[in-house]
Amino acid sequence: MEVKELGHLVLYVRNLERSVRFYRDVLGWRSILGGGDDPLPFRAAAFNAPSNRTHHELLLIEVGEDAAGLPPGRRIGLYHFGLKVGDSDDELRDALRVLQDNGITILGASDHTVTHSLYIADPDGNEIELFVDVPGVDWRNDPTLIAAPIKPLRL
Repeated sequence: MEVKELGHLVLYVRNLERSVRFYRDVLGWRSILGGGDDPLPFRAAAFNAPSNRTHHELLLIEVGEDAAGLPPGRRIGLYHFGLKVGDSDDELRDALRVLQDNGITILGASDHTVTHSLYIADPDGNEIELFVDVPGVDWRNDPTLIAAPIKPLRL
């Protein structure tokens, strides 16, 4: 077997409407399912990116406000997922402005040599890396660049 690509991500969320607003209105995902009249046996919403790469890239499933949160500190499981928002620092600056305009807290900003990244959390605390690939960095011919020391990002 050979994995061809990462297909989609499924997240449990406490409040579907709140999460839909975040992923659709702040991050710009395109809603493709989840208008309330869908034939699903549970409350959910599906999205894909404007690139329309595949049938769905993100599925949110509502589990209710009383669902347990992510435990703090070191734990097993998802640390974060990365979403590419462009190919230049100008596009990352545009993303930063959208985040700031929507009152989203920036958890961190890193220069990873191969990418420049902003870190945020969704309404349920799932950490998200918003990144751009750094132009001119040839990580394909020098994969060790992926392990370069992390530096503070200066936008």
